[in-house]
Amino acid sequence: MRAPAATAADLLVWYDRHRRVLPWRALPGERAEPYRVWVSEIMLQQTTIAAVKPYFERFMARFPTVGALADAPSEAVMQAWAGLGYYSRARNLHACAKAVSALHAGRFPDTEAGLRELPGIGTYTAGAVAAIAFNRPAVAVDGNVERVMTRLFAIEEALPGAKPLIRARTLALLPSERPGDYAQALMDLGATICTPRSPACGICPWQAPCVSRALGTQETFPRKAAKKTGATRYGAAFVLVREDGAVLLRTRPAKGLLGGMAEVPTGQWSAEYRLTEALRDAPLPAQWRRLATPVRHVFTHFPLELTVFVARAPRATPAPQGSRFTPLARLRDEPFPAVFLKALETGLEALRPLPSAP
Repeated sequence: MRAPAATAADLLVWYDRHRRVLPWRALPGERAEPYRVWVSEIMLQQTTIAAVKPYFERFMARFPTVGALADAPSEAVMQAWAGLGYYSRARNLHACAKAVSALHAGRFPDTEAGLRELPGIGTYTAGAVAAIAFNRPAVAVDGNVERVMTRLFAIEEALPGAKPLIRARTLALLPSERPGDYAQALMDLGATICTPRSPACGICPWQAPCVSRALGTQETFPRKAAKKTGATRYGAAFVLVREDGAVLLRTRPAKGLLGGMAEVPTGQWSAEYRLTEALRDAPLPAQWRRLATPVRHVFTHFPLELTVFVARAPRATPAPQGSRFTPLARLRDEPFPAVFLKALETGLEALRPLPSAP
């Protein structure tokens, strides 16, 4: 007996009963707000829903409209983003808000093509916003959708090479009505039923037409090419506290890794970094003390290990060019990425008791 074909109608019946309630998602019968959809989709790239929820709600409270975001100082945007990682997203988010405000009178274009012309909006985000916010016939293929489609059709080709075929399969099932709900239903199906491990096939709306389920191979999809991980890089981080209770900080260059974020001074990172020469990277002459336990962090393409050096400085010590002394009480306002927050916390712990501000 031949299995029935998968249809969007079956998926949408399931979605109407089991759709997730999310801070950025319109309730049934409500119209989606493009700004909220867009911000959520940018935040959710490479980040889990659980991690994004509190950030999204704080971000909306601070920047309730695209105009408010466009008018905000870049430092405020980066500070609100600190901790979410992949910081180029925050810079692109700010640039996109400025473009929407300046070029489109604060209104997002309502087509994929128009959205693609905005800074920081690629194929996935354009499809998601066009479908969810404007109900355009578009698809948004993320990791969840890739997993669902490769299992549904038992697509043997490995990612990323299989992406065009997965997109074609997703488009082939796109309904003429409710494309926004179809996009969100696919996301929900992958997140709650068609999970990476132990998928709940018995309650899946596509269990009958799923080819990999019939073969018993569902957990082997999607096929993935072997990942290449870069060599571990090493470096030094310098935590300097002045007698008046201020910490030496810098802002990283706007372009590049962790661009525009706050950092404790650090030198170059490389696989051949020599700790015996680390003090050449120190921002100021001081009685630097090397801490025994390094700070470790894993970026997308390489692991990093930073050896932390700590020192105290007299009250009148000026900051070197391009640096600043920030009072301990104001550190929470600085846009620290996780790696530098780890280094700073490690250094401050080693320097306790910390001085009090005058």
